[in-house]
Amino acid sequence: MDSVNLLWQGLLVGFLASVPLGPIGVICIQRTLNSGHTSGFFSGIGAATADTLFATLAVFSLSFLTDFMDSHKVWFTAVGGILIIVLGVSIFNKRVKRPSQRRQTKSSLLSDYFSILFLTLTNPAYILVFITLFAALGISGEGHAAGWNCALLLGVLAGAACWWFTLTYVVSRLRKRFRLRHLWWINKITGGLIVLFGVLLVLSIVMDLGPVERILP
Repeated sequence: MDSVNLLWQGLLVGFLASVPLGPIGVICIQRTLNSGHTSGFFSGIGAATADTLFATLAVFSLSFLTDFMDSHKVWFTAVGGILIIVLGVSIFNKRVKRPSQRRQTKSSLLSDYFSILFLTLTNPAYILVFITLFAALGISGEGHAAGWNCALLLGVLAGAACWWFTLTYVVSRLRKRFRLRHLWWINKITGGLIVLFGVLLVLSIVMDLGPVERILP
């Protein structure tokens, strides 16, 4: 299998892994509707970067990192759930402005990128998605030169970026049809959904571990 084939397979894996719309997808859509395509796309690139890091762990089988993330998955889940709740409340209470009043600065775009990057990284269980997809396609990092594996990971990043560009572009085109009243309701609905995602994550810890004492070291 040459590097070109690995690149194309990486594109497919990155695209497929990004398609399911969880809380990250909802946040990217909301940011696109409120602040435009660039804001939503930069948020999506943050998710794509995190996915590529997860794919790296899956390809190179970095067991010491995966073991660490697995042994601390309760805390990763708790932090991720709390951050999602905070973001949901922020979106719910966000003031709606007209498109002409919104200006995207470099710092705001970096904030969009890093907030989603960090939030995605708090869900280490997503590594299993890449392990499953790689296994389904018969992809393994063993026995390949580093350059070949880099081609595979570059494909994952490009495939994920393609999905987020496509999604945010389509949403941004539809955005022109929304009025301020529609955007206000979208903020309330998406904010509520995101808070619900976060609450379910936190509840999943209690349901799996039982009493709070079992969570504490």
